[in-house]
Amino acid sequence: MYTLGVRRNFIARHFLIGGDWGPENFPNSHHYVLELQLIGNELDKHGYLVDIVDVEKHLDEVVGYYKEQMLNEKPEFAGLNPSIEHFARILCVSLNERIKAKNILEVKVVLWENDSAWSAFQVDRLKG
Repeated sequence: MYTLGVRRNFIARHFLIGGDWGPENFPNSHHYVLELQLIGNELDKHGYLVDIVDVEKHLDEVVGYYKEQMLNEKPEFAGLNPSIEHFARILCVSLNERIKAKNILEVKVVLWENDSAWSAFQVDRLKG
């Protein structure tokens, strides 16, 4: 299997809901690091798993939508605690829908919220 990874850094704001999370119950920002991993077992005729320029375009669009924004105000977080787990899933599903390469079998997002905490979500395209 081949894996291609692309990273982006961005800052977004949120506040946690539904529990006593201390300072996280109040608006705060995180310097997120999003690592997108695309996995497949076949390269194209150019020796690429996927066109990295196309991947970076989609990644920049998705990151740009959340950059410097309050996650709680985004419709996809309506009724959800804007946890790093939910955010990783939302990012992964969005990127999976945008990236059309046929030889990609899995799309994975690893989302770091600080130097020691991360969450990941993976879409297996074979399982649908």
